[in-house]
Amino acid sequence: MGSNDSDPVIGISCYMQQAQWGVWDTEAALIPGDYVRMVAASGAIPVLLPPHGQAPAALDRVDGLLLAGGADVGSSEYGQDPHETTVSHPFRDSSEMMLLAAARRRRLPVLGICRGMQVINVAAGGTLIQHLPESLGHSDYQPAPGVYGEVTVTTEAGSRAREILGEATTAPCYHHQGIDRLGAGLRATGRSPEGLVETIEPDPAVDQTGDPADGGWLFAVQWHPEHDPDDDRVVRALVQAARRHATDRGTRRAPK
Repeated sequence: MGSNDSDPVIGISCYMQQAQWGVWDTEAALIPGDYVRMVAASGAIPVLLPPHGQAPAALDRVDGLLLAGGADVGSSEYGQDPHETTVSHPFRDSSEMMLLAAARRRRLPVLGICRGMQVINVAAGGTLIQHLPESLGHSDYQPAPGVYGEVTVTTEAGSRAREILGEATTAPCYHHQGIDRLGAGLRATGRSPEGLVETIEPDPAVDQTGDPADGGWLFAVQWHPEHDPDDDRVVRALVQAARRHATDRGTRRAPK
């Protein structure tokens, strides 16, 4: 899909780790192509934001932020010792916490996907269940390495989740951690059949240094919408919010 100068720019957080392609085996900044394709297909320009050399000013040049999936959030970020299955990248934690805070100060629309939802919750003072199979007795949310599970999500009436997804939706998931205690100013608006939090958004009823809505559009899901090319509702909602934000602040340029 082509783009033009009026399309909003979406910054996507990404990995920086060892990777292989062609004859190369070296450290790389990368993200699964599904993220890039869905952002572009939804009418925006995707730009990767690697966890190295970043500063808050990077967000002055984008219209929205997508916190992507990846390794576990470090348990030290929410005051716990790591579970034996927890695998974290502290440099990425630091980078994404910085990007999230900077985005909220700028009222940039923010979408969290899988790990991204957990980053948003932890940044707000929430905690995580470090290994769901121990607490739930099954591994349905991450059946095997590289194998997606499937989750049915029921949304709360009157929420952003209901507006975007309808009353219920089924989606691909891949995670072994989940939200335990919600962070301040957030509410759970979508859950799995066994009650696991699947979507979060700002809680307008809770004061968090003023109205939490002051931080701008925020939505997060525990599953991987980018993995289903036939269901772009979540990513398209971010792009639409970014387009509105760009128009409001006068950064959209007329097509040449």
